[in-house]
Amino acid sequence: MATSSVSKGCFVFKPNFKKRKISVPIEDYFNKGKNTSEDSKLRFETYQLIWQQMKSETERLQEELNKNLFDSLIEFLQTSHSGLWKNSEDWSCEIKLREIPTAALILGVNVTDHDLTLRSLTEVLQNNVTPYVVSLQAKDCPDMKHFLQKLVSQLMDCKVDVQSKEKESVQVIQKNVHYSMDSLSAWYMSVTQKTDPKMPRKKRTFSSQWQSPPVVLILKDMESFTTKVLQDFIIISSQHLHEFPLILIFGIATSPVVIHRLLPHAVSSLLCIELFQSLSCKEHLTTVLDKLLLTTQFPFKLSEKVLQILTNIFLYHDFSIQNFIKGLQLSLLEHFYSQPLSVLCCNLPEAKRRTHFLSANQCENIRRLPSFRRYVEKQSSQKQVALLTSDRSLKEETQSLLENLHVYHTNYFLVLRCLHQFTSSLPKYPLGRQIRELYCMCLEKNIWDSEEYASVLQLLRLLAKDELMAMLQNCFKVFQSSSAKELGNTAKKIEEFLAQFQSLDETKEEEDTSQLQSKGLQKTDLYHLQKSLLEMKELRSTSKRQTKFEVLREQVVSFVDSLVREYLLPPDTQPLHETLYFSSAHTLRQHLNAAPRIALHTALNNPYYYLKNEALRSEEGCIPNVAPDICIAYKLHLECSRLINLVDWSEAFATVVTAAEKMDANSVTSEERNEVIHARFIRAVSELELLGFIKPTKQKTDHVARLTWGGC
Repeated sequence: MATSSVSKGCFVFKPNFKKRKISVPIEDYFNKGKNTSEDSKLRFETYQLIWQQMKSETERLQEELNKNLFDSLIEFLQTSHSGLWKNSEDWSCEIKLREIPTAALILGVNVTDHDLTLRSLTEVLQNNVTPYVVSLQAKDCPDMKHFLQKLVSQLMDCKVDVQSKEKESVQVIQKNVHYSMDSLSAWYMSVTQKTDPKMPRKKRTFSSQWQSPPVVLILKDMESFTTKVLQDFIIISSQHLHEFPLILIFGIATSPVVIHRLLPHAVSSLLCIELFQSLSCKEHLTTVLDKLLLTTQFPFKLSEKVLQILTNIFLYHDFSIQNFIKGLQLSLLEHFYSQPLSVLCCNLPEAKRRTHFLSANQCENIRRLPSFRRYVEKQSSQKQVALLTSDRSLKEETQSLLENLHVYHTNYFLVLRCLHQFTSSLPKYPLGRQIRELYCMCLEKNIWDSEEYASVLQLLRLLAKDELMAMLQNCFKVFQSSSAKELGNTAKKIEEFLAQFQSLDETKEEEDTSQLQSKGLQKTDLYHLQKSLLEMKELRSTSKRQTKFEVLREQVVSFVDSLVREYLLPPDTQPLHETLYFSSAHTLRQHLNAAPRIALHTALNNPYYYLKNEALRSEEGCIPNVAPDICIAYKLHLECSRLINLVDWSEAFATVVTAAEKMDANSVTSEERNEVIHARFIRAVSELELLGFIKPTKQKTDHVARLTWGGC
């Protein structure tokens, strides 16, 4: 007989192992939707490798460009500190002891880059001058109390081997609510005082270059500081300078005049100010472009439109090098994400090796490239069949084309620099003053077809001997430093031109002309005089032959023109240039040039655009009842006039929302449902007010004012 249990139970046994997080493979980041793209992992790794190389190069450039500025600042700090502790009874030295050494650092209007520069400066000062380096911002120092609090807290965080006595003094200051310069001076003296040399090594205090290292205070955005806070701090600090050796560094974005605008003469006279100018952001941009794009070190390149977008954002918006580099990183990432053949965007030996492992789909991608199709059309019919049908022939030809593309870039950048040497000093700069302007023109079209290039050739034909020789010497240095095989004889040709210019003897030609004139004026009678004058006039009109210098100058201009026409072809004329060049300017503009008003209207008016929910699809002018509350409220407010009645708006909102409600009438009463809908409406209206679409008004009761016009 079957037994029936009195009770049945369900027992749950928890597993012993912990639940692991599901990690997404790296190659999935480069997969577009459901269609998995080939070589996604390899492309992602190649992107990471190239970006790390570019990033390290930009950091190295930043250090080199700031080296001169930082060296001069360190020298100023060292001499200022030694002057503070110089023992002398001279009256002038007594006056000097009351002046705070101040470095006015003019950083320029690229405010977004100031933090990086000052962070690097802090590290350099801590490694070479003093461990006590503090950076303060105006937003953290609204009054004197907060100013001293931030100063004390950052001084306590300095990397110093604090002993037991010093820790006690630190705790006393931190516990003390009343921050003052007296307590700071006492702390500084306790930290930097000398101990007995017979004491154990562990109990010795921090030893720096000096017995008492200075305290460097960096004010990042001096223009934003309150005038009273600066005045009070400078006056108090000058009275404690012999106990608390303070050195100020003002980070200034505009001009040093702001110091005298913020500080009256009685306060500014307490500062011993010295100006320091950082490198111009335009020069910094030129250096970055020269080392990252105008070189064969990095295979990745930008098209003319993409480069123009990045430079326009830099020149017309922020002057920020860091934002420019971020835009360059975004272009690099987008190129490797959107272009399957970017797997060949690497150094030449690696690219040749990767061509052997290209799949059939990748071979078809190569055949679909517009530049490769144009290349195939120019080949013979037999070779066309081989390239379009045989993957082996295609891979061999791809290797050859990649090598040609590498040689093209090597010659391209050399001739570009040479042309820049000839055009950068011409009047009115027909082809631009910076090499990036010339580079954009050469990327866009054949430079020799432009009117600016024709005017350049005319101006070159008017140059003097010294100017032309200086340009040739600069070009000789450019070609001499390169190892290009095709342009190997170019340096020798330029050297021959320089030798011919040096051997010219223009004075001899002038002497021959003067002798000819003297021979024609030997006889002084009127008949022979008139005859000789007529002969000289005919000689001048008929024999207008060029001098040796003019002939040689014309040869130089023709030589430069031939180089430009041969090697400065636009990149889109080269087969497989799509593998290296990022040309999707529209995508980059969408990411960098944000249009928040359009994005907000699109999200609120058509939520399906972002949410991709099929239930949100609706015809134009209709309001889907399953849309988010803020979208329903937004669409309803578009149908109202300038003043919106909240009661009517709430009833319309409830009408739309209840059409989607499927609640059981027995479980939820109508009053409870109305309260929930009313709360949802209030939240939606508050969100619209936060976004700036409506505002409260006192013109009518229970009304709000609409802040937009039309349907967008």
